[in-house]
Amino acid sequence: MSGARIPGRRIAAAVLAGALPALAFPAPALWWFAYVALVPWMLLLRSAPTGRRAALEGWLGGAAFIVAVHHWLLPSLHVFLVPVAALLGLLWIPWALLVRRLLGGAPSAGRAGAALVLVPAGWLLSELVRSWQGLGGPWGLLGASQWEVPPALRLASVGGVWLVGLVVVAVNCAVVLLVAVPGARAPAVAGLTGCAVLTGVVWLWAPTPEVSGRLRVAVVQPGPVADGPDSTERRFAVGERLTRTAAGRPVDLVVWGESSVGEDLAARPDLARRLAALSAEAGAPLLVNVDARHPDQPGIRKSAVLVDARGPTGDRYDKMRLVPFGEYVPARAFLGWATSVGRAAGEDRVPGDVPVVMSLPGGVRVGPLVCFESAFPDMSRHLVRGGAGLLVAQSSTSTFQDSWAPAQHASLAALRAAETGRPMVHATLTGISAVHGPSGERIGGALPTAASTAAVYEVPTARGTTLYVRFGDWPVAAALAVLAAYCAAAGSRSLRRPARGPSSPPARTARG
Repeated sequence: MSGARIPGRRIAAAVLAGALPALAFPAPALWWFAYVALVPWMLLLRSAPTGRRAALEGWLGGAAFIVAVHHWLLPSLHVFLVPVAALLGLLWIPWALLVRRLLGGAPSAGRAGAALVLVPAGWLLSELVRSWQGLGGPWGLLGASQWEVPPALRLASVGGVWLVGLVVVAVNCAVVLLVAVPGARAPAVAGLTGCAVLTGVVWLWAPTPEVSGRLRVAVVQPGPVADGPDSTERRFAVGERLTRTAAGRPVDLVVWGESSVGEDLAARPDLARRLAALSAEAGAPLLVNVDARHPDQPGIRKSAVLVDARGPTGDRYDKMRLVPFGEYVPARAFLGWATSVGRAAGEDRVPGDVPVVMSLPGGVRVGPLVCFESAFPDMSRHLVRGGAGLLVAQSSTSTFQDSWAPAQHASLAALRAAETGRPMVHATLTGISAVHGPSGERIGGALPTAASTAAVYEVPTARGTTLYVRFGDWPVAAALAVLAAYCAAAGSRSLRRPARGPSSPPARTARG
């Protein structure tokens, strides 16, 4: 079969292999599978007969991965998810070319050793680019699949989810060498040993958060409320009732989920008074989330608002990073048609300008995030550097109630807590709500989807600084430096390679 024609079985294999890593994420949550999930894809890429074929199979696999991890978006985006995945799938082409170049054929020990560094760096590059908010944000980063593995959470405290992802891909690369390249078993074993030693050293020597106190936090989850013209009022009433069930126990903070209040409190002083009365009854401030137009500002904003017994305290955070299509339509003049085929935002929300850290009466400071902002490692890191002792994410995954989305979203709190050394509360309208301690450990039981309840959690607070908070995304900088050095070396070799001389003229025949 000619190289120009792509066998259908390889196309199918690329799509299937690219989708496989999704099984490592919740809800399947096969975390251990992440360490071999890339192996079939990489074996396919290393056998590609040409670079063009590897690029195509990398693109198809990347697009399949995006669809598999985000398949729950189909009710909102419908067929629009396919072109989005096709666009994002292009980001895996450089990684695919690296896999073929470094692992193809019978690589020497040196080339195999380079692959153990460069292939993970290439994967991280694709994750880094798609982490830009305009491309959907850092949802489904491979390292995030390890949210319930204590050694991986300790790695996250040193280098964030990025370092965890690099280790996971390096292990996959070593397995490929062991399976497919008998002559490279020594560097493969060395790579696996290096990953194990790094994890062990971090486990033994990386600083851990020092518990400094306890904070009693009540999480209020109203559960599903039937749609209707008065649904926001009914949800508010359920939140009131559930908050009163927790009022008999001493609490330091009550947290409601995203869009728990459907009218701006300045425009509805009656709602403000009801919340103030609830705060007085509970003996603690309420952190609610207002999804409404502000009377003095244009557009709709999603805002975390702190309310005490006297009413709104003045502490307010407007969500900065909005969900593409869900809360705004990028380039609406060209893509506005998406609202007619799915549940894309009919009107763009207005983003906030700055992060906000709020103060509780006991002195603990709270760093609020809204919805998928909990997927961005830099946001929680900056809040902690700004003094936050408790991270709170207010979310609503009601649209995706019976999908993998609630579990995927709730799992991100463990990563953010481990990275920053600060506890994190993930409070939702309809589940899954969860709380994680300063090392990423689960605190208490999660509130499942569809549950209508309030739960009080004993949340340990901590002091100290993780290496990730101190040094930031250094694994990203290191990976980019390694890739830049490789490209420079490859370019230098290309320049030093002697140019081919002019070809000799064809021999003349008797016929001239």
